[in-house]
Amino acid sequence: MDDTVIPLAADFEPARREDWLKLVEKTIKGAPLESLTSRTADGLAVQPLYRAEDAPLAATPRPSGLGWDIRIPVRHPDVAAANAEALEGLANGGASLLLSLDPRGEAGVAVGSEADLARLLDGVMLEVAPVAIDAGFLGGKAADWLGSLAKSAPAAPLQFHLDPLSAFARQGVSPGPIESHLIGAANLAARLATPYPKAGLFLASGIAAHEAGATDAEELAVAVASALAYAKALVRAGMGAPDAFARITLAVAVDHDYFASIAKLRAARKVWAQIAAACGGHCPSRIEARSSGRMLARSDAWTNLIRLTAAGFAAAAGGADAVVLGAFTDALGLPTAFARRQARNTQLILAEEAGLGRVNDPAAGTWYLEALTTDLAAAAWTRFQAIEAAGGIVAALESGLIADQTAAAREALAARIAAGDQKILGVTQFRNPDEAPVEIETVTPSPVPGPDARLPGPDSHCPALSPIRFEDLAA
Repeated sequence: MDDTVIPLAADFEPARREDWLKLVEKTIKGAPLESLTSRTADGLAVQPLYRAEDAPLAATPRPSGLGWDIRIPVRHPDVAAANAEALEGLANGGASLLLSLDPRGEAGVAVGSEADLARLLDGVMLEVAPVAIDAGFLGGKAADWLGSLAKSAPAAPLQFHLDPLSAFARQGVSPGPIESHLIGAANLAARLATPYPKAGLFLASGIAAHEAGATDAEELAVAVASALAYAKALVRAGMGAPDAFARITLAVAVDHDYFASIAKLRAARKVWAQIAAACGGHCPSRIEARSSGRMLARSDAWTNLIRLTAAGFAAAAGGADAVVLGAFTDALGLPTAFARRQARNTQLILAEEAGLGRVNDPAAGTWYLEALTTDLAAAAWTRFQAIEAAGGIVAALESGLIADQTAAAREALAARIAAGDQKILGVTQFRNPDEAPVEIETVTPSPVPGPDARLPGPDSHCPALSPIRFEDLAA
């Protein structure tokens, strides 16, 4: 193999900022140079040109290992159908499962007991395929069931995903004191930590805020504030700080703005490293990226394929450890086999054909993304400090601090859409008059008996973070 380096730029003069400025002044015809600077929803400046001196000197922690875990979402209400979907997903390229559980069958698979969960996982090799669970306030019960089913496989890389704070934020009320749910989840997690040393215990997520309209910095602040609350609860339950932080997964939303999403994932690692080090838990972050629901449109749903591909690219390039990519019909209803295959194959193409998993942190050294990462991490840290100054994430939710910030961001987003500064493909731009309908699966949920999530004591309340869609803000 010839290793000769061909000096392609040797015959050209070095590019100079002065020459670029002359061209800019000629092009913008007297307008100030600042007119080319745009700003993110967090108010962070995005310059028209970046140089090496604009990039931060501090290194961004890089994800460990190559590639990512293709995590298949399973939420069909019927247990038998959900089991078939899970096995289909694993057989066709998926590496793990994300099970949404709801005894009512409205927000996930109608599972209300260990026997129901066993039917759902029939044929799934728990020691090989990581299984993650979203069960809201029933997360403790579901984690107990999963732990019991996996007792013959202590090395199983389970993801219990205990996350009562997200359930509280979405619903605006907890069945019993939210602090009791936090303490109960931590005690359960500490008990499960020993028999399952490879298991993730808590999911620290800001996605509820994201789906309600929050900015990227606000979403990250909620996620790391939740992580700190969970780590403190685990320490009170008897775990050491390093082990506590090592058992927490961050959940981050990714959307069609792939530059912003890449920077958000990289910023999440920076903020995580800072908070974990401050608490004595020097461990790398573990991030589960989920495609944004608020970006998906009901009108011309085929355009969601573009949004989801961009989100999947951002998750991979940003260094997510696991990626959950929704179906392009999710805004309309349950996906068909075709829609599920599209979601799964999008990731497979990104991994196998585009080879995105072959390089750790491909954005490293990109002056624009390095600067945006640092600015976003700083903004998220400032908002995180405000949450802590308010008494922590529980107090910030109960006082309405999080809801007020999210509402302001949502109103600003609606204003940008109304002004045409933020366009929505297929909705506000390039509407398709001959829109082809998409097929979804229609199912009538059949509720099953389930345990009561209520704990002794009065209910806790907070302003609910209700999800939005960009499409609805444009109406």
